[in-house]
Parts: sequence; C-alpha cells; structure tokens
Amino acid sequence: MGFHRKIERGVMAGFGLVAVLCLLVGFASSPARADDLAELLERELREASIQQDAAIQQENDALSTGALDEGGAVPLAPSSAAPAQGGPAVTSIRIGDHGSQTRFVMEISGDAPADYRVFTLSDPFRVVIDVKGVPFRLVEEPVDKHKGFVSGYRYGRFEADTYRVVLDAELPVEISRDFVLDPQSGFGRRIVLDLAPTDLASFNAKSGLPESARPAAPAAEIAAVPVSPPAERLERRRVVVIDAGHGGVDPGTHGRSGVQEKDVVLAFAKKFAEELRSTGRYDVHLTRDSDIFIPLRERVAIARRHKADLFISVHADAIQKPNVRGMSIYTLSETASDKEAAALARKENQSDLIAGLDLQGESPEVTGILIDLAQRETKNYSSRFARTVVDYASQKTRTLDPPHRFAGFVVLKAPDVPSVLIELGFLTNPEDEKQLVSPTWRATMAKTLSRSVDRYFGDRLAEGPN
Repeated sequence: MGFHRKIERGVMAGFGLVAVLCLLVGFASSPARADDLAELLERELREASIQQDAAIQQENDALSTGALDEGGAVPLAPSSAAPAQGGPAVTSIRIGDHGSQTRFVMEISGDAPADYRVFTLSDPFRVVIDVKGVPFRLVEEPVDKHKGFVSGYRYGRFEADTYRVVLDAELPVEISRDFVLDPQSGFGRRIVLDLAPTDLASFNAKSGLPESARPAAPAAEIAAVPVSPPAERLERRRVVVIDAGHGGVDPGTHGRSGVQEKDVVLAFAKKFAEELRSTGRYDVHLTRDSDIFIPLRERVAIARRHKADLFISVHADAIQKPNVRGMSIYTLSETASDKEAAALARKENQSDLIAGLDLQGESPEVTGILIDLAQRETKNYSSRFARTVVDYASQKTRTLDPPHRFAGFVVLKAPDVPSVLIELGFLTNPEDEKQLVSPTWRATMAKTLSRSVDRYFGDRLAEGPN
C-alpha cells in the first residue's frame, strides 16, 4: 500500500473516531462528562495529525534516497557497514521506480566530494556516469537490477582514476534531473539521477561523448602505428604481449560460484607472464595488470607499440550447455569456423559497447582495425603457434573438438603481429570452473603455454632470419 493511501486510511479512521465520540457526547447526561469526552477527542485528533506528518516526512525521505517504487515506500536505513578498505568509496546503489520517472542513486561514504559527469549513448540506449577518484566497494545493492526504465547496470574501474557505471535503458531516456544531496541523517553524499522517457530524435541529438570524456589521442592515431618490418626485430629478445580479456566496468562472463571472467584471466595472465620472464628469453608485457578497462583497439595498439613478436589474448568462455568444457584457441578469420565461434566473436567484440564507449564517431578504417592490411604471413604464423599450443595443451587439460578455431575477433587484427585468443575453459562448466580458479592448474598451464612459446620461436629461429 502506498504512503498516500496509508495517510488516507489514518485520516478516515480519525473521522470514524470523531463520529463515535460525538454520538457518545449526545448521550452524556452531565456537563463534566461532556468535557472529558471533548478532551479525549482533542487528544486523538492531535495524535492523528502527528502520525500524518510523520508519514509525509517518511515519504519525502524515501524520495530523496530513491527508495520509492510502484508498490509504495520501502523504508531504507543508511549504509552502516564501512568500506572494506580505507578512504571514500561508493558504498550503495539504489533504484526507485516512480512511474513516470526512474531514480538512480549512488551513495558515497563520508564527506567525499562528488566529482562526476553524466552522458547518454545510443545503439543500445545507455546512461553513463563517470566518478573521479572514488572506487566502488558496495555494501548495499538492489537484488533486482531491472526496475523502471533501467533493465540492468554494471560498474567498475574505467581509467586510472575514473570509475564508471553504465545503465542499460529499455527505451530512449533523458536525464530530467541530476543533482547531489549533501551528507545528512546518517547518509553519505548522494549522486541522484532522474530518468524520464523521451523520443528517439531527442535522445540521438543529445547522446554521445562530451568533450571532457573524449580520449586525448584519436583512435585513428592509436591504430596507425607503423608496420615494423622483420629486419628490425633481429637484434633483440622476442617480445610477447599477454592480454587479459575484459576488466573494470566490463566483467565478461561469470561462473556458478559468482567468479568473474575478468578476475580469472588476469590471475592466469600474471602467472603466465611470470613463467615466461623466468626463462630469461623474452620481454613480456601485459595489456593490463589490474582490474581496469582497456578498449579492444587499444589492446591491439599496445602490442604494436611494443613491436610484439606474439600477442596472446586470454579469456574464459560461457555457453548455455553446462556439460560443454575444454580449452580452445582462435586465430583470425573473417569467416568463422562454426556457429559457436561466430557467436563468441560477436559477444567478445561487444566489449567496448558494454563498457560505455561511443563508437559512432570512428571511421570505417579504424573500426576494421586495418583488416585489409592483415598480412597472409602474419595469419600463417598465428595458425602455426595455435597448432603448437594444441599439441602441448591437449596433453595437460581437456580441449574442445576441434580445439583450433577461426573467428573475427577484433583483438586479433594487428596486421604485423601473430595473434591468438585462448579460451582457457568454460566458467559455465563445474569442472572447468574449478580448474580455472585453481592456482595449481594455472601454474601447470602457464608452464605448458611457456613451452609452446619456446617451441614456436625455436622453430622460427631454425628456419633462419625472421
């Protein structure tokens, strides 16, 4: 029952009491008796008025915290739990469905300032909130993330000092109100957004990255790293770049236990890098060494800036069939080897959209990541390394059939860097999930892949200068 209905019920009860008391007054036989009843009536009316004022105040409190939904007000206490680590943090997210508007509230612990920006993106409809210098350590979060015009949301680290929330909207929305509530009544500082429906033309006219959110260097400049000829690579140690997929605001897939792909693959990438470095034969670089988001095209650019001899992107898969398990390795092809490979490539290539990037302004040349320049030699070397991985990995862990597949992954499109994408296993399979979170299994597979790298470069060295 809503607050207004509760108030109405209380008032009607008060009028019922008045009617009864008046009837009693009519039958009173003495002036003293009538005075007592009048005093009782005055006290009851005063208490009813106090209750009504309290109900109105509770409704206002609920509106200010975003706790009011279609079913009425949901009493909500301030976030009392302290963040897991020191310093200010976003500790609570709340969504309120107000019918014509949907309210989104983020609470920041303590008296930390609210330095943020908000913008919308289309295809699909998204609302993006970037918060400076305040990480997310949630102690309170809605169980149901689908409320009002919001169909879901995700959050995480986006840049070194920027944390991002991406709201998925079911229809075109506008930010009708955007304000900050200062700390009060046990609540920390709150960032409040009110979302209201709008028409598609108005949404598209206002959507897009604000100037303050645009990267310092255009994507075209990032992608246009000069192609390095093989002759430049002779007098140096081989360079291997390991790419832990997803990260930050883009969590990837998840297992039944709740473990997230971005965490699993980062742990493996670090162990793999440690194993390769221990040989003393390679310069090893990670595209990310923490829980941060890296755009797909920037991952490619990192490999090319380091003049990598080999680029290995590490992921964990998910599928609707929980009995499917095993490692697989992908190399670049614009024609996927099967429907599953095509579906996986589509999902992985959506990473930038998931993280709230605006891709509409990029040129077709950048969007394709120099597809037309992808050299046949590079693809051949990628396939050779993939076959080497299959030879060694199949002796240590379960692999798919066939284990070597082809798909159009964005991260594999550097024209001059042999590149593979390894799916370590399926987080949707209990046995694979258990392996993926096991330090022992990670250490074994890191050694196995390190042997594959040794074999690959050993074969190339035996063939002569390359």
